[in-house]
Amino acid sequence: MSLDRPVTPNPYDLLPAAPSFAVTSDDVADGQPLADAQVAEFGNTSPQLAWEPVEGARSYTVTCFDPDAPTPSGFWHWVLVDLPPEITTLDAGAGAEGATLPGKAFMCRNDGGSKAFMGAAPPAGDQVHRYYFVVHAVTEPELGIDSDASPAVVSFNLAFKTAARAILHGTYQH
Repeated sequence: MSLDRPVTPNPYDLLPAAPSFAVTSDDVADGQPLADAQVAEFGNTSPQLAWEPVEGARSYTVTCFDPDAPTPSGFWHWVLVDLPPEITTLDAGAGAEGATLPGKAFMCRNDGGSKAFMGAAPPAGDQVHRYYFVVHAVTEPELGIDSDASPAVVSFNLAFKTAARAILHGTYQH
């Protein structure tokens, strides 16, 4: 069963321009299929991520977004907010529910309902989905929201407080 719909644009092309910086992963290769560990039914584990420090960043926010979900608003898989500026790496599994996070960092509820990373879970037979893992260098030490903020509210705040953005995306088709 294919839902037969057009491919959505890269959502980050639609935001105000921001300088880019490098993000790498031992678990996600840019533009390549995700490993089973990052898929909901097999591992549901957030990937390892590392990025270069951004001069002037006062905190970081890490998100994972699927713009290809069969909804008008896509699907947020992970929202990790207020990472201290000296943190430039996350181990695999850092997005587990209840994980100990550095400083004042916390996770907001994803679109699946948990305050954790939720692995790829597109509908069976649907088109290939893209999963954008994005590190946002933030101009403030705190984004100014709490863990009950929706991913859309987090994204709205990031539109005004992002100094730079690093993007890595994997794909998955069920």
